[in-house]
Amino acid sequence: MTFDEALATQPGWIRLWVLWMSAAIVVTLVVLAFSKATRRDALVILLTNLAVFAVMQWLFYRIGLVRLLGIVHVVFWTPLAVYLWGRLKDAAITAPYRQVIWVLLATMVVSLAFDVTDVARYALGERASLVPA
Repeated sequence: MTFDEALATQPGWIRLWVLWMSAAIVVTLVVLAFSKATRRDALVILLTNLAVFAVMQWLFYRIGLVRLLGIVHVVFWTPLAVYLWGRLKDAAITAPYRQVIWVLLATMVVSLAFDVTDVARYALGERASLVPA
């Protein structure tokens, strides 16, 4: 089973959330690329999310769709969230670009709340596959 097939077995709200996260990342990359003040940020976001994608796929094919997959976001997105929070203080970033960063940052923080909870639940023994039998 592929990651997309496993994801398709999840409740609708989870599939919509994953779609939202993906769209937020792509839109942020495109928008930030248009400002000289944020092009480096777009590159940092791109590289971080390429790593997330690669490691998530690798881990999924080793352990399946389990709560531990959230560790990938925790490891990569926590430093990215801290970085973006710091970038919001840069006066060179104008309002439209700042707002896009805020939306991505808020999306990441919500996801991280789910991910930290999932990893903790996994550590406490909830190790079953999330794919319905």
